[in-house]
Amino acid sequence: MSSYKLKTSISPHIRSKQSVSKIMWTVNLSLMPVFLFSIYNFGIQALFVTLTCVISCVLIEALCLRLRGKPIDTVFDGSAVLTGILLAFNLPPDVPLWIPAVGSIVAIGVAKQAFGGLGYNIFNPALAARCFLLSAWPVEMTTWQVHGITGATPLGIFKEKGMSYLLTQFSSQSDMYSKLFSGNIGGCIGETSVILLILGSLLLFYKKIIRWHTPVAYISFVFILGWLFGGQKGFLSGDPLFYIFSGGLFLGALYMATDMVTTPLTNKGKFIFGLGCGLLTFLIRKFGSYPEGVSYSILLMNTATPIIDRYIKNRKFGNPKGKK
Repeated sequence: MSSYKLKTSISPHIRSKQSVSKIMWTVNLSLMPVFLFSIYNFGIQALFVTLTCVISCVLIEALCLRLRGKPIDTVFDGSAVLTGILLAFNLPPDVPLWIPAVGSIVAIGVAKQAFGGLGYNIFNPALAARCFLLSAWPVEMTTWQVHGITGATPLGIFKEKGMSYLLTQFSSQSDMYSKLFSGNIGGCIGETSVILLILGSLLLFYKKIIRWHTPVAYISFVFILGWLFGGQKGFLSGDPLFYIFSGGLFLGALYMATDMVTTPLTNKGKFIFGLGCGLLTFLIRKFGSYPEGVSYSILLMNTATPIIDRYIKNRKFGNPKGKK
């Protein structure tokens, strides 16, 4: 009997030149400007952390596939490399290198392969690993530096001492916006440069790898909530630009809340997913003890993806509008 099996699915059948490997390597390519800037901004240690994550993720992926009796050629599809890059981008630049290695084990071994591998995981692997590391080693995961100087992130300063004190760290409010937008601040390796994250994502939009619904809903809702309720002087006293430019909002909204596996299938579902992420991010930042909320908000909304997909469905092919 032939070893080949015919795989069938419900029509209509759509042909595409896209493949998992092409998509993953395109996303990896789009992250290269941010990666190069991180080395400039944080020094050679950012390179070491990223390489540790990528190499560890690839090795753990190969080991898990071998233990599961699966072919290891899928190691080269770029998904493990992407997980390593995104994990590194969510880590402080001067973190001890054994922490990225442990995080890679959690990301690939637990959050991905334990669920069945690519396409079956319910949580974003890089974010799941980041939250695990943050719980296990909070001191190492919240020590920041830029150009060799250690200090709190703008979001952390705002959380502890307020906007008035934060502005004393910059020459003016426009200087603060400029540095937040360009990335010349402390933070995780890949989260600081908003402009480069946007430029990198343009390639993904052009290739139709990601759609606008989740990022626009996510960022816009944080902007609105930050303006309405984010200030310390009451209603409509917040600084919405600071709320969206600080922390890892753009990294999360453009590269992790758009994950094909762990987010809703429909455009309407993606928009609802983005709104949920925006609401949770604002609530955690505003009322939680931790100044950032992007990682937790996306993971929490990952759990809501099956519910969203259950109730938000496209109209069946050939069914007139308004007909059940």
